[in-house]
Amino acid sequence: MSKDFALLVDYKYCSGCHSCEVACKNELGLPVGKFGIRVLENKPQKVGEGVENAWDWDYVPVPTGLCNHCEPRVREGKKPSCVKHCQSFCMSYGTLEEMQQLAAEADHKVAIYLP
Repeated sequence: MSKDFALLVDYKYCSGCHSCEVACKNELGLPVGKFGIRVLENKPQKVGEGVENAWDWDYVPVPTGLCNHCEPRVREGKKPSCVKHCQSFCMSYGTLEEMQQLAAEADHKVAIYLP
């Protein structure tokens, strides 16, 4: 797999539905307890006071060491399984430059993962 490709997660929109986990497990045929991508939850925490009373509550899909960025699918011109099945459309896959551009345009937290 070329290092020129990357996975971007825009976790402003991740709802924690775990569809990426399920899609990945099915794609890779992983047994119970093994994950190619794992949705982590950053529990609610207060980040503002008074009128600015704001909260952070993030779900962050994180590829594990078992993730192969769906190399066989990508070679066929398809999206990685996690990206294809993401219910909130918060995951993107493309060249590193494309993902860096998307990240630069975001006004909130994103993460870029390399293979």
